[in-house]
Amino acid sequence: MADLSSFPIAARWPAKRPDVIQLYSTPTPNGVKVSIALEELGLGYEPHRIDIGKNESWEPAFLSLNPNGKIPAIIDPDGPGGKPLGLFESGAILIYLAEKTGKLIPIDPARRYEALEWVFFQMASIGPMFGQVGFFHKFAGREIEDKRPLERYCKESQRLLGVLETRLTGRRWMMGDEFTIVDIAILGWVRNLIGFYGAGDLVGWSAFEEVPRWLEMALARPAVQRGLTIPTTAAA
Repeated sequence: MADLSSFPIAARWPAKRPDVIQLYSTPTPNGVKVSIALEELGLGYEPHRIDIGKNESWEPAFLSLNPNGKIPAIIDPDGPGGKPLGLFESGAILIYLAEKTGKLIPIDPARRYEALEWVFFQMASIGPMFGQVGFFHKFAGREIEDKRPLERYCKESQRLLGVLETRLTGRRWMMGDEFTIVDIAILGWVRNLIGFYGAGDLVGWSAFEEVPRWLEMALARPAVQRGLTIPTTAAA
């Protein structure tokens, strides 16, 4: 049986199945990346819900695994060399899981780097910009009288959707015929932008064709549907 005693987070959220990947998360656009990937890959894992509304990600136990205080994070009891590995940052976790299994990422080196550049595009652009739209349109920022920040982030988000539209023209998925970690990285953010954030009209969603087609197809995947609700409301 794997020994997770060196990880303080495992004492705060004890593992019932210490021999499988431990997922510390909640179903946000970043959080669902990892649960969807785990479901798509069929890897054994145990989810632990981190209540960010109660600032649980800022508790010392969580910070011991991710000093940045953000979900998701994982512990793989069977990491490189068979030793337990703790990992944070959703993009890094996606790459790790894909390379661990040899799935959801191209094998060809050039295509692999192409996939990585799109994962980084999501991390650097789509996540931050769409998140700002959410803040200024749905959350506390909506009370700010000066609407120039919201207008700026909406305009930039519309531009980024245009980048996706161009990329998806003539392609089934972001990397072509195969569903990959690129699609997983992006889909939760696009879903939130037009759904939970309610910003479809603000970013001109109706003008796009390829992105809605891609999103509908992605959300129809059974593993994606499961991953979007993990961890559940009740703590695992």
